[in-house]
Amino acid sequence: MKTLEEKTLKSEQIFSGKVIRLQVDDVELPNGKTSKREIVKHPGAVAVIPVTADNKIIMVEQYRKALERTIIEIPAGKLEAGEKPEICAARELEEETGYECAQMEWLISFYTSPGFADEIIHIYKAAGLSQKANPASADEDEFVNLIEVTLDEAIQLVKEQKIFDAKTAYAVQHLQLLEALGK
Repeated sequence: MKTLEEKTLKSEQIFSGKVIRLQVDDVELPNGKTSKREIVKHPGAVAVIPVTADNKIIMVEQYRKALERTIIEIPAGKLEAGEKPEICAARELEEETGYECAQMEWLISFYTSPGFADEIIHIYKAAGLSQKANPASADEDEFVNLIEVTLDEAIQLVKEQKIFDAKTAYAVQHLQLLEALGK
């Protein structure tokens, strides 16, 4: 079996922002030829599926400038340097929804767009929710509306493309699977 690895010959950072860095790498391909790779470097993120005692999913409606529209998502956020994903998940749940949870269960981690980015998202399910008396406030540039939906309503929101991002669509499918398995 032949190797598929691309050897980095040169790497140049061309942008460094608040959330991402962009680099261009010169690589040697497995066939000996060279090519360029544009790579987005991201610190990673978490997403939380908060499920209430009456089996509703707490979601946030948020304007996404890259899409020039509002979509409905599960709470999520960027990992801080050195932060453990489960700590970030609890923090994002509190900041975006005002809730804390008794149980935080890791479900899965996945790369969002491995063709050009190294962003990984860790998805957790939060249960045993309770409203915090004095929750941590959201980021100063973050504005969300909270909504609670049933699984059937979430499925309909996916069909209507109001839920239109991979992490939230995955979360809805995961809950469907658990329901189908009777869990």
